[in-house]
Amino acid sequence: MRIDKFLKVSRLIKRRSVAKEVADKGRIQLNGKIAKSGTTVKVGDELQIQFGNRTVNVRVEKLQESTKKEDASSMYTLLSDERVNA
Repeated sequence: MRIDKFLKVSRLIKRRSVAKEVADKGRIQLNGKIAKSGTTVKVGDELQIQFGNRTVNVRVEKLQESTKKEDASSMYTLLSDERVNA
């Protein structure tokens, strides 16, 4: 599954176009390497996402083409959510 679609389906980012933009600006790392929007995500991969002054680390637990809002958080495990002081 593409990284931008995973972020949208898992509801880490609300819209796929925003997920694509974030990825293409180099603010997402997949297993320690910068990922573009078309990068493939697999179960067990770790993502680091920079949201302004926040950095979120998650591990991919499962991949689904679509999901209900209540079930979206089961697609990943939150490893850390840190604020970056500027």
